[in-house]
Amino acid sequence: MIEQQIEELRAELNACIEPAERREIEAELEIAQAELIMMLGEQDGSIDAEPPF
Repeated sequence: MIEQQIEELRAELNACIEPAERREIEAELEIAQAELIMMLGEQDGSIDAEPPF
């Protein structure tokens, strides 16, 4: 699901020519990629998402 969202955002970014909209899509893409990294890290155990307390 997140992978599909990332691909859609990449496609939108490639088609976008307006600078303001492009920055917005870039920000959304960056957030989605960070979420994917977190999910994958939690799955393989390299990231502990629990708070330290």
